[in-house]
Amino acid sequence: MKAEKLDIHVRLEPFEVELLKESAKSNNQTIQDFIHESALLNLKNTAVRNKDKYSFIDLFSGIGGMRLGFEDAECQCIYSGEWNKFSRKTYLRNFGEFPHGDITKVDASTIPNHDILVAGFPCQPFSIAGISKKNSLGRASGFEDKTQGTLFYDVCRVIKEKRPKAFLLENVKNLRSHDKGRTFQIIYEALTELDYEVFYQIIDGQMFVPQHRERIFIVGFDKQRYGTVNFDFNLNPPEHTPVLSDILESNVDEKYTLSSKLWDYLQNYAKKHREAGNGFGYGLANPDGISRTLSARYYKDGAEILIAQEGKNPRRLTPRECARLQGFPDSFEIPVSDNQAYRQFGNSVVVPLISDIARLITQKLDRLENDPEQ
Repeated sequence: MKAEKLDIHVRLEPFEVELLKESAKSNNQTIQDFIHESALLNLKNTAVRNKDKYSFIDLFSGIGGMRLGFEDAECQCIYSGEWNKFSRKTYLRNFGEFPHGDITKVDASTIPNHDILVAGFPCQPFSIAGISKKNSLGRASGFEDKTQGTLFYDVCRVIKEKRPKAFLLENVKNLRSHDKGRTFQIIYEALTELDYEVFYQIIDGQMFVPQHRERIFIVGFDKQRYGTVNFDFNLNPPEHTPVLSDILESNVDEKYTLSSKLWDYLQNYAKKHREAGNGFGYGLANPDGISRTLSARYYKDGAEILIAQEGKNPRRLTPRECARLQGFPDSFEIPVSDNQAYRQFGNSVVVPLISDIARLITQKLDRLENDPEQ
């Protein structure tokens, strides 16, 4: 039988068209060839499910730091979601697939069944108007009432619809104290209401990379499936604690050296705040130690992590050094501008730390699957 050819017409948003053009050009391909190759690769990734691996979905995926960690722990990603067009470009370049867009517009039933849900959701305040009204009427308020209007609500509705065996959520350290602890209390209550055993811990990534980076990690296991579960964050960091000099490049472009105008401004700004008794100011990092926390605002002036240079002004980190500071491999490609790269790595995660937590989760699932009493 003669194979049938099929012409497919796809409606794309303007920014998606631009991303396709840029990606095709960077790969020295026509748009048609690039789409064809990407479609086949994505088809292969989604069609071939390895039953020996735990499957996971990557929500609020950013540039894929959580994905790299879980893939390192021998898990298979079967769905990803990210709305930022620049992050989607980086994700496409490194994983060969375009993450789905706005999670608020995704029907949870269309997301494939999976073993583990992974999400680095944003920290947002919760409105209490609807909750207060229900309480005054003596009626219980569920997670829908408590979390409606936030992106965490979308995490909950996916968990409710798909009931993964486990989940890992990541957020900034301040989530624990945000809104006098109320935000975290609602998050914890919402997850336990979904009938999951929930564990959390604030962990500093400096055990894995030369950076002081505290984040909260929330792990949950399905009680309907496993009953009462015990879990500990018994991490296994490398014996050699890395220092900043381990990740620095040897030949750095002069464009990363601060201008005298900016360097003078940062010094005067720091002096002003020191005199006022504040601790604000730039940070000259010790090559034999660790750096401050890399933030998404690093693109503005690089003030929080500066590298001293003999005979000239200090410099900021290069995008590749920022990638290394987060534990990304050098094989990870950076197809965006420096400013976008600084934002992306500043918003990302410590990859080897995620790998370690992913292994703990999969090891626990192995025990639970084989012996529910574990």
